[in-house]
Amino acid sequence: MNDSSWGAPAGASYVGQWPPSDQGPASAGPTYDERDAQQTRPMPIVPDFPDAGRDAENPDESDDHASRDERDQRAARLSGPLFREEKPQEPMPISPSDSVPEGPRAQRAGRQAAREKKRAGRDLRAAIGVGLALGGVIVASLFVVKAVFVGVVVVAVVVGLWELTTRLDERKQIKAPLVPLAIGGAAMVVAGYVRGAEGAWVAMALTALAVLVWRMTEPPDGYLKDVTAGVFAAFYVPFLATFVALMLTADDGAKRVLTFLVLTIVSDTGAYAVGWRFGKNKLAPRISPGKTREGLLGAVGFAMVAGALCMQFLVDGGAWWQGLLLGLAVAVSATLGDLGESMIKRDLGIKDMGTLLPGHGGIMDRLDSLLPTAPVVWLLLVLFVGSG
Repeated sequence: MNDSSWGAPAGASYVGQWPPSDQGPASAGPTYDERDAQQTRPMPIVPDFPDAGRDAENPDESDDHASRDERDQRAARLSGPLFREEKPQEPMPISPSDSVPEGPRAQRAGRQAAREKKRAGRDLRAAIGVGLALGGVIVASLFVVKAVFVGVVVVAVVVGLWELTTRLDERKQIKAPLVPLAIGGAAMVVAGYVRGAEGAWVAMALTALAVLVWRMTEPPDGYLKDVTAGVFAAFYVPFLATFVALMLTADDGAKRVLTFLVLTIVSDTGAYAVGWRFGKNKLAPRISPGKTREGLLGAVGFAMVAGALCMQFLVDGGAWWQGLLLGLAVAVSATLGDLGESMIKRDLGIKDMGTLLPGHGGIMDRLDSLLPTAPVVWLLLVLFVGSG
């Protein structure tokens, strides 16, 4: 860098040499040290960080007057994290498909598997296996001994209540009392099967009262939100499940329950299949971004066809046109039930209600479509073929 940049007067010439020459005495003129002491100002303090812009514009100018060690230090500072705030870029991970050459068929299979996993958002093999196992238990209990199926419903209700109240406590610090809910929920389902709709309503009222009294044993802080959540849980899980027990009381109760289960499952399957293949327009992006209008149309179409077949060949006294209406109603109620639980999970900030069922989540993640659909199917079947 220039001497003038450090404040030397313009046009000044130095007679002496540096280092001082031994060719003559001081009479030949003032030495470098004497004139420098008279005409130069104190050298300013050099900052630790070099002027990046000047060095970048005139790299040769700074290097001409710097030693090798200084150039090395400056280069290290320019390339280090003190000069730039960003972190050094990490190497991108190499996927096995990039590092290991594969044939066209293997590559296509890998891409297809990746797309299926991304769109499904779950382990399809585990989901199918668990679904088949649950279906086998339900069908076996339904057509062997009706009381055993009622016990299966009670177990599902109690586990669902446990999942719901646990998530409310974890995410919102809402302590809905589980003990009265579990006891009252089980009693509600049994009362619906034994005493009909009147028994279910009485059990629901007593369960709500038990929730109010049970919560009084704790401090009053949060009492209102806790009992409100408790009454909501009693209605949402066991009371809606009671309508499955009410369907079971008919002479062809097992066939009615099977129709209810088949239509709900077919509706969900149709929505998933059509939405996965043709879905483009979001149905409710703020609630469930994965659901599409095309998927809803698929749910309606699949459920109406299944409803016509079930009412014609399975339910005593049913007609195919009644099945079309039943399938339409099931598709709508199942979709609304799924969206309703999605709203709950979004409010709680969770993806699944539990992890009990591999590939499905929790029990409540499987009951989301079934619970609101049960009263719809029960009512329409009573209107179409009676309570028989």
